[in-house]
Amino acid sequence: MTTTHILETAEVDLAYDVRGPLPTADGRPALFMIGQPMEAGGFATLASYFPDRTVITYDPRGLGRSHRKDGRVDNAPTVQAEDVHAVIAALGVGPVQMFASSGGAVAALALVTAHPDDVTVLVAHEPPLIPVLPDAEAAERAQAGVRDAYQAKGSNAGMAAFIAMSSWRGEYTDDYFARPLPDPAQFGMPTEDDGSRGDPLLSDRSWAVTAYHPDVDALAAAPTRVLIAVGAESTGTFTGRSAVATAELLGQQATVFPSHHGGFVGGESGYAGQPEAFANRLRDVLSIAG
Repeated sequence: MTTTHILETAEVDLAYDVRGPLPTADGRPALFMIGQPMEAGGFATLASYFPDRTVITYDPRGLGRSHRKDGRVDNAPTVQAEDVHAVIAALGVGPVQMFASSGGAVAALALVTAHPDDVTVLVAHEPPLIPVLPDAEAAERAQAGVRDAYQAKGSNAGMAAFIAMSSWRGEYTDDYFARPLPDPAQFGMPTEDDGSRGDPLLSDRSWAVTAYHPDVDALAAAPTRVLIAVGAESTGTFTGRSAVATAELLGQQATVFPSHHGGFVGGESGYAGQPEAFANRLRDVLSIAG
């Protein structure tokens, strides 16, 4: 059974879903799944493979059902970390186990830094962290190119540029920047400008996420078992490289999962991965990590 709740604060009304009983039926920690800019619905398939666990998902502030009241449009991982902490505190279920994807993985690292007692095990899947890369300056330039394409021509042009950036293998060299911007039609998208300029993925509103630098000392001192995960198909890509570099920064090797950056997503997405194999791997990793 899934129940939906709204946590009202001065800055935001946070919508979150609870699949299963609280307190948990078997005494195991609840499993919290978070993303950015992915909303709760993006974890529906993955959560379905954990019928024996109580799974919590939520919509980050300003996305989906979580309505902002702070008058801001930017997305910062430290702010999102406080939101997740507030949900955990409101439910009284801490500490939790956590699977965090993409920008959610960055927010989860910020959460463990600020509230180390909230999470027993964190599996941070492909955090898109530019500062940990050897070509950080070039990666910032590539990111700015996505923003510029979006601002100039809207969502389709921005998404085409984002696909080009995120699928590039290796460092962002002169060869990358010498290429013309891709035509959205190459990816089956319309070419006209849809008028959008506020997308959290394609604009600069989430640059605080990609600019975040993990606090290595705080993460090492936390009681949380932090595991950085990477998709088997992500080798050489931006998020694959950032995951490997983040793991090395924390003195570990990245934990390999099936599929790609969205490997846990099901057939409801045009970017479907291998959700059953991904879920099996996550179950094993959580079991071993405790």
